[in-house]
Amino acid sequence: GVTVEDFKNLARNPKLILVGILSQFVLLPLLTYLMVIVIKPQASIALGMMLVAACPGGNISNFLSHLAKGNSALSVSLTAFATAMAIVMTPFNFQLYGSLYEPTANILKAVSIDPFKLFKLIIIILGIPLVMGMWVRARHMKLATQISRVLKPISVLAFVMIIVVAFAKNVDVFMTYIHRVIAIGITHNLIALALGFAVAVLFKLSFKNRKTLALETGTQNSGLGIILVFSFFDGLGGMAVMVAFWGIWHNISGLTLAAIWSKNKPE
Repeated sequence: GVTVEDFKNLARNPKLILVGILSQFVLLPLLTYLMVIVIKPQASIALGMMLVAACPGGNISNFLSHLAKGNSALSVSLTAFATAMAIVMTPFNFQLYGSLYEPTANILKAVSIDPFKLFKLIIIILGIPLVMGMWVRARHMKLATQISRVLKPISVLAFVMIIVVAFAKNVDVFMTYIHRVIAIGITHNLIALALGFAVAVLFKLSFKNRKTLALETGTQNSGLGIILVFSFFDGLGGMAVMVAFWGIWHNISGLTLAAIWSKNKPE
């Protein structure tokens, strides 16, 4: 498990956090935008890709990093940092790249998103639970552990239900674009995983940290994405299906990669 010493070591090397943020919030949204320009998918699918890239890393990355024998302390820290930064960076990146590509910009203009409402919803979904969780854990560690045990299965069930609803409401869209959604989703996720690993190599991080950064960048909080799709875009078909597929696929790819890496001898 994660120890206090793990975080002390991490604090001595802030480069790890900075590299993670660079990969997650700067390069992934940029590469996603470039991918959209190259493949020119349907506007709603493109917007779904941009939303996924704008979201922070998902909590399952912590489990995947542990399974892959990566740096668990780094994974937990990056998820916490990314969640806090997402309050600002998710709406910023989504609006920025969505506005730069004309087909998606037309959707954003038609929907006319209120930036303050988007910001407020992300604070409610991410910010408040993060602050409350840190407060309870700092003062009542035993209670925090008990609450975590109860909430984990509930959150997994809620996520599954959200994905099911997203597909159920857009069966026609999914069946029409099934091959395109699957091909784009898998390629997009592969790019995210490769990006995280490549950035870690570029900054000469250890193999342990390379694995962690790859899984952090390739695992997104698609639950947040789906909630935003239904809150602001009325469950827009291509967008909802793209985000929902990502929510399924990144678990499959992440578990597969982690299982392969778990066979490596620890450093």
